[in-house]
Amino acid sequence: MTVYFIGAGPGDPELITVKGQRLIRQCPVIIYAGSLVPAAVLAGHQAETVINSAELHLEQIIAAMRSAHERGHDVARVHSGDPSLYGAIGEQIRHLQALGIDYQIVPGVTATAASAALLGCELTLPNVAQTIILTRYGDSSPMPPGEQLGDLARHGSTLAIHLGVRHLPRIVDELLPHYGAHCPVAVVHRATWPDQDWVRGTLGDIVQRAAAKDFRRTTLILVGPVLGDTPFAESALYRAGHAHLYRPGN
Repeated sequence: MTVYFIGAGPGDPELITVKGQRLIRQCPVIIYAGSLVPAAVLAGHQAETVINSAELHLEQIIAAMRSAHERGHDVARVHSGDPSLYGAIGEQIRHLQALGIDYQIVPGVTATAASAALLGCELTLPNVAQTIILTRYGDSSPMPPGEQLGDLARHGSTLAIHLGVRHLPRIVDELLPHYGAHCPVAVVHRATWPDQDWVRGTLGDIVQRAAAKDFRRTTLILVGPVLGDTPFAESALYRAGHAHLYRPGN
C-alpha cells in the first residue's frame, strides 16, 4: 500500500502528468484538496472512497490514510500545483513515516509556470535574470531569518510571491528600494482556471491597477525585469558556431 502525493497542476484539468492521472484513475481511495483542485481532475476515477480534505483537519486526513493502509488500499492524495511547494505534505509525510506507511511524490505543474505561460514570457533571460525565487508573504506565519522579502529582493532576481495579494501595498514598499518604480510586475489570478485574469504594470502603479481587479485569493505576484522589454543576449545553446555534444563544431 502506498500514499501517492499527486500534483494536480494549477487548475486546468489537462495540466496533470500522465502518471498522476493514471494513479487517480486506479487508486481505490482518493483524498483531494477540494478548495483548490477542480473536480474534473478526478474524471474517470473508479475509487471506492473519495474524500474532500478541505473539510478535514490533519489528524482526520491521517486517520483516513491509516484506514486505507489497514485495508491494503493505495491512496491518491491530490494537491494543487506541485505538492512540494506550499502543499503541507511535510507534516503528512512525518505521520506516515511514524506509522510505517509508504509514500511517493508525483510532481505537478506549478502556478509560477502556469502564470509565465499565460503571460507569454520566459522567466530566465541571459544577462537579465538567471535565478527565480519562489516565496510567500509572511503574514499568517513568520518567515525564517534571512527570508524577509527585502532580504530576497536584494538579489534582483525574478520573484514569484505566493499568498500576498491582500498585502500588495506593503509588498511594493519592500521591493521598491531594490527594484525601482519602473520594474515590471504581473499579478495573476487563478491561472488556467476558466475565470483566470491578470494585470500587468510596474511597482509604481501595480497597486492601483490590481485594486481595480479586486483580486483576493489564489493569486501569484511576479516581479522582475524579465517581464518587461529589457534587452537581453541570445543564449549560447542555439548560437551559430557554439559547439556542444549534439552539435559538434567543424
